[in-house]
Amino acid sequence: MDIITIHKDTLPGYEEKLKMFFEEHLHLDDEIRYILDGRAYFDVRDKEDRWIRIAMKKGDLITLPAGIYHRFTLDETNYTKAMRLFVGEPVWKAYNRPADDMDIRTKYVVSLQ
Repeated sequence: MDIITIHKDTLPGYEEKLKMFFEEHLHLDDEIRYILDGRAYFDVRDKEDRWIRIAMKKGDLITLPAGIYHRFTLDETNYTKAMRLFVGEPVWKAYNRPADDMDIRTKYVVSLQ
């Protein structure tokens, strides 16, 4: 686990990181986040490929399964502090959409049926 504070005064490369987080992507591992302070949003898609916005606030926990397309952004306060939880070594690699030919994406889509 580690702690990330996302705010212009605390995160080096703040603007670039926010743009990267907001680009629709997937990961090879589950993404597990516990919000320690502030507020933010995770956006995921439903089966018809429409956006679903998940509002997160202090005390909320989310697990996004490996292979799900998602993106992340802050609310109007432009601040959140989150615990990032990992199984094993952290893997920071994001695969931007389209990544439909990846095994992990196929596995995720099959799990929905």
